[in-house]
Order: sequence, then C-alpha cells, then structure tokens
Amino acid sequence: SSNSDLTRLDVGRNSAPTLAVLPPSSEELSSTTTATLTCLANKGFPSDWTIRWKVDGTSQKQETSSRVLEKDGLYSWSSTLTLTGQEWTKAGEVTCEAQQKSQTPVTKNLRRADCSG
Repeated sequence: SSNSDLTRLDVGRNSAPTLAVLPPSSEELSSTTTATLTCLANKGFPSDWTIRWKVDGTSQKQETSSRVLEKDGLYSWSSTLTLTGQEWTKAGEVTCEAQQKSQTPVTKNLRRADCSG
C-alpha cells in the first residue's frame, strides 16, 4: 500500500489551521495610540475553531473573527487584537491560539523583539 492516503485531505475530518500573527503596522504605531494585531488562520476544518489571544501568557478579550469558506471546502478566518501602544511596547510575546472543542490547540507566537519599530 502507498502512503498517498495519509497526505490526501479528507474534507469532513478535522483539519488544524495554519496560524500567522501579523504585528501592528509602523504607520499605525506612529500615528495612533493603538496597536492592532491580526491572527490569520488558514485551511481549518470545520469552522468552529476558537481563536484566543494571550499577551505574555495572559488571556486577552476575544475580538470578532470573520470566516471565509475556501473553494477546497476548508475555512480561513482572522481575528484581531487591539492593544494600546503602551501595552504593545511592554509586551514581550503575543500568542494566537486556535482550539476546536477539546482538541490540542494550535499556537503561534510573535515576539515583539523580532518586530521592527
């Protein structure tokens, strides 16, 4: 038997999304007092994953996320976290966490030290 069955995606089975955390733009940081972070979750299934934010391990209030159904039957969605500029300046690490029911969560960290500005 071949291994191709393992890599084929069965839509209908749970599929963990791939997370990406986008830092605030330098324009926003220089012109406003807020810092908006975006977590992109791509290619998850089904759509009932919960996005949570943590700053230095402390849970943040949930911001609304919008879902998009892709042509391949998988969902992509995003969630935004708005901090004050001061909170962002003091933040060491921001974590985006996607979890579906009792499954092991998928996490992605963004270290502020890795961001320019």
